Amino acid sequence: MRISRKSRRTVHIARWGAALLALSGATSVLAPDTARAGGPSGDPGRAKPTIVLVHGAFADASSWNGVVERLQQNGYTVAAPANPLRGIPEDSTYLASFLKSITGPVVLVGHSYGGEVISQAAVGNDNVKALVYINAIMPDTGESFTSLSAKFAPAPLTKALKQVPFRNGDRSTGTDVYVQPDLLRRVFAADLPTSRTAVLAATQRPIALSAFTDKLTGAAWRNKPVYVLVGKQDQAINPDLERFEAKRANARKTVQIDSSHVSLVSHPQAVKDLITEAAEDYIWGTTKKS
Repeated sequence: MRISRKSRRTVHIARWGAALLALSGATSVLAPDTARAGGPSGDPGRAKPTIVLVHGAFADASSWNGVVERLQQNGYTVAAPANPLRGIPEDSTYLASFLKSITGPVVLVGHSYGGEVISQAAVGNDNVKALVYINAIMPDTGESFTSLSAKFAPAPLTKALKQVPFRNGDRSTGTDVYVQPDLLRRVFAADLPTSRTAVLAATQRPIALSAFTDKLTGAAWRNKPVYVLVGKQDQAINPDLERFEAKRANARKTVQIDSSHVSLVSHPQAVKDLITEAAEDYIWGTTKKS
């Protein structure tokens, strides 16, 4: 049968209409995914920040292992540089230099004494988009750990320390501070098995005594978003001090968990969750506080 030109045109239009409807349906199916991929206003969001993890006293970067594994599983680039533990001037300068080697946004995380170090190292670094403090010390400009902690009852750790003098190659001297091995589990990591804390006691890295009285010359938490995790059973830093610090810094998020001082080891998932919340708040431009 021969089809007229008018009929062929009608069939052609119908086919195009069907194709457009099919495309429209596909678009509607894809729309929810597109919305999820964008920010609150439909924008594609910002680049994922690099997560930089800074350990505290008596530890090394391996204390972050459980957190690093979880962040990497979520697709984050992670760096956990060594903290020299030689005092605020040297350690913060060292970290500031390391941060300059990273291109793009950074979420900077500090545990314990590492909180002091990140506070000073991040001053003037616009790439640092958020600061996360895990069982940390957060002095203000002109404050030291000693002067800040004096506002609260001393933590049991203060009675479990030992001082060991040392001599440098240039004949200068100093004093290192360790945790007494037989007391380390009780005052530092009570929620870890004794087999684990025995290793921590044997491999601990000392911190220079001067670090306790070094005063900060700058506090980046004054003008950057802050996230805080408080260990409610912390015996190394008074939990009331940690809560005070979070309130003073107007923390966007404060999480309190049943943990010793080493929450990054005993509760790596909770620590990872807070870090990723800080990162996602930056990615999507969230400004909420809780």
